[in-house]
Amino acid sequence: MSSPKPLPERAGDTTAEDPWPVRLLSVKIADYVDKMSALWVEGQVVQVSRRPGQSTAYLTLRDPDVDMSLNVTVRTTILDAMSAPLAEGARVVVQAKPTFWTKRGTLQLAARQVRPVGVGELLARLEHLKRILASEGLFDFDRKRPLPFLPHKIGLICGRASAAEKDVVENARRRWPAVQFEIRTVAVQGPNTVPEVSAALSELDADRSVDVIVITRGGGSFEDLLPFSNEALVRAVARAVTPVVSAIGHDVDTPLLDFVADLRASTPTDAAKRIVPDVKEQRAAIEQTRQRVSRALASRVHTERRLLVALRSRPVMADPRAMITARRQELDALTDRAKRRVLADLHRQRDQIDHLRAQVRSLSPLATLERGYAVVQHGDGRVVMDRAEVEVDELLRVRVARGDFAVRPVSQRP
Repeated sequence: MSSPKPLPERAGDTTAEDPWPVRLLSVKIADYVDKMSALWVEGQVVQVSRRPGQSTAYLTLRDPDVDMSLNVTVRTTILDAMSAPLAEGARVVVQAKPTFWTKRGTLQLAARQVRPVGVGELLARLEHLKRILASEGLFDFDRKRPLPFLPHKIGLICGRASAAEKDVVENARRRWPAVQFEIRTVAVQGPNTVPEVSAALSELDADRSVDVIVITRGGGSFEDLLPFSNEALVRAVARAVTPVVSAIGHDVDTPLLDFVADLRASTPTDAAKRIVPDVKEQRAAIEQTRQRVSRALASRVHTERRLLVALRSRPVMADPRAMITARRQELDALTDRAKRRVLADLHRQRDQIDHLRAQVRSLSPLATLERGYAVVQHGDGRVVMDRAEVEVDELLRVRVARGDFAVRPVSQRP
């Protein structure tokens, strides 16, 4: 009879034809985990199981930022040595040795020390996270979106049957009865707060009928409000497209959600007052505006009527023809003055013409002829200028002051 085939020593040597059985894989993982040294890990206690008479207690330690948890075994003497009883929701740091349970294939921690995280340390961490988020611009005022004046539908994220839900809904409807709500009830305390609030925020943000989202809860201790300073939740609010209102705790409570939200309300009741207007105040404002408009219109009509009366009392309005009469008189006066000036110019020009005519007449040949002179011309019209030009029996024309006549020389002198 042949001996069984040996199994591969290393995981890299396994093949489809030569695999490891599950039991061997569990053993290999357990061997690897056993080689790990003890370490410190931080988380939030979500469950404490401790039965009377047993020396070992069981804790569930959850990462506060993501949905991941580990089981922790701890001796009851370690828990009894703590200054205060370990409660669910507490932040702790645990020194533990990782172990792997081969039968179930699960990883767990064997705790050696459990220390609560003090408030001072948490405050320092929150302050550091606040500086990081602020440096990224998540708290900048210019990125905050304005709330609508009158939202049609409000998305409300709150605790189940909580007083905060009642305060927001009743006060908002008291101010504006027609407002509608889309409510998502979630855990507002404990390890499930961040994933449930983030999921509700994502769902409401995707609903286009929701105009504004309110995240609210009542007051509580510093530890109770820690989920609303969670980095994952703060970044989810920063990514939201719909305006977000933070109404967490009381006026003195300032989780990081207040800084990233588009509006911070000091209380849930204050949130209701900030997101919807008061119908009574709006009606009163409308009535005041109507009265102001009415008074302004009446004053304007009175002023215009007074101006109209003043215009009608003017002489030109009392006798509309007075202006035409005055202008007609001015036109007649100007016409007369123009006529006189034209006539004067005509007289001066006539006198000048007469003077020039007299000058022309005194200088003209006719005036010379009237003094007894005559002009003798040849037959062709040439003026006789020399005696030698005249032939005997040549017919000459003689012009005198009053007419002309012909002459013929009968002899020619030497």
